[in-house]
Amino acid sequence: MVIVIVGIIAAVMGPRFFSRTTFDASGYNNQMVALLRYGQKLAIAQNRNVFVRLNGNSVALCYNATCSAGARVLAPGSTNTASAATRQRCVDPATNVYDAGWACEGVPDGVAMTAAATFYFDAAGTPFASADAQPTLVSTFPDRLALSVTGAGVALTTAIEGGTGYVR
Repeated sequence: MVIVIVGIIAAVMGPRFFSRTTFDASGYNNQMVALLRYGQKLAIAQNRNVFVRLNGNSVALCYNATCSAGARVLAPGSTNTASAATRQRCVDPATNVYDAGWACEGVPDGVAMTAAATFYFDAAGTPFASADAQPTLVSTFPDRLALSVTGAGVALTTAIEGGTGYVR
């Protein structure tokens, strides 16, 4: 009887336990949170706007809304993870060349991320919608922006608070 129960548990839980997608989803969510916090701290430290691009394929930091080649934020430690997904999804659209020094991380295969409109942290670390005229004190950023990373049945949610920019 014990062997039958262990066999049933192994058949049901085995594929999920050995699935890499669960770990990829958790790891990518942690990378996204770290980049968001880095972007906010960089905006405060450099006293300038830092834009966050969340297009569903990657999370990237830039100094303007278009993420043009000269306006990309350098990755902490001067290089991103250079994973296969990052090499594929963090390319310059004009030249189709991967930029290893860019603060950008690609969503791993089998993992999905909710896309959100580009926004920016101002010099005080407050989030603003990219359409908000600069400089402005009135933000149209939502009270809370919820981002979801999912993979293999696991859903992880990260929230950015509108008033403070706190990422949790």
